Amino acid sequence: CVQTWSRTKGNTRLAALESLRGAFSSRLLYDFLMERRLTISDCLERSLRKGGGEEQAAAATVCAQLCVQLGGGDEGEEGFKILRPVLSTIMIDNGASVVARQSCARALGMCCYVSAAEDGEDLVKSMSHLESVFTASYPNREGALPIPKAGASGLHSAALHAWALLVTLCPASRLTMLLDLHLPKLQACLESSDVNYRIAVGETIALLVELARDLDREFELEDSDTLCECLKGLATDGNKHRAKNDRRKQRSIFREVLHYIENEDFTEEKIRFGVEGIYIDSWMRRRVYDAFKEVLESGVRHHLQFNPLLRDIFGLGAPLILDASIKASKISRFEKHLFNSAAFKARTKIRNKVRDKRADVM
Repeated sequence: CVQTWSRTKGNTRLAALESLRGAFSSRLLYDFLMERRLTISDCLERSLRKGGGEEQAAAATVCAQLCVQLGGGDEGEEGFKILRPVLSTIMIDNGASVVARQSCARALGMCCYVSAAEDGEDLVKSMSHLESVFTASYPNREGALPIPKAGASGLHSAALHAWALLVTLCPASRLTMLLDLHLPKLQACLESSDVNYRIAVGETIALLVELARDLDREFELEDSDTLCECLKGLATDGNKHRAKNDRRKQRSIFREVLHYIENEDFTEEKIRFGVEGIYIDSWMRRRVYDAFKEVLESGVRHHLQFNPLLRDIFGLGAPLILDASIKASKISRFEKHLFNSAAFKARTKIRNKVRDKRADVM
């Protein structure tokens, strides 16, 4: 099968990878993959080593999806041992396609998060490789930020997000060291010329501060006043030379970051799927959810419903089994609209009575 894969034309292999990508996103195929995981891993490794940039990018994404499908047990760890070296090699190769390097960075983070062995060796190596990529955006000895090359900011954002995902797995001793090493440099990167990289940096700073506060409730940022002033500037940025959507997105994110740094206030969000939902109530939970969403795309809600790995990570328990009688009892959208309208009118009447009583008292 691997020999056949290698002899197949590049366009055909790319089409096959895209089909796998769609299938792995929208379905759970654990039983099917268990019997074929080594063959698929070999084919993916061949595409990563021999394919062009677009094929490498697609293969890296499928690698991440394969790890999510296998669920991170011994089988996932076995596949990660095969794929980690080649993913890392492409990611740090300055001569490789930027699109392929970005995809490999995301895949390395996800595969390591799901499948790394408990001894921590793969975690340390993966984080080190990711650091070697995004620290290229750090200020030099004179404190000046480097001028980014074409596509570099997107690569640095992908590597930083993947690294931030893995930081959530770090023990307290290593986390303390990472905070001392990276927080000052990341604060300097808030001056980056690329809006998406600035946002990635802001989210990572908030995550690191949250993890530090979880370790030590008395944790305080050094020179927090300077950081907050910078965040306020980004949260109210009105420079006309930036795209309107970029300004809106940046202001929204940095308002959240600023509120958290100053008040430990996180804007909670609920993600609904089927008859269930999860609350995104921390920067760590948001980073984990966003990482799975990047890999699974529109299929993330399906996996939240049925994939034991995601349900375990988000504390959902075993997948729900809804029988036909429950499904049949669901009301139509129009009936739901009528019910909500009636409920709204009833609430309005009750509130008006309460307001009348308050007026009488006053």
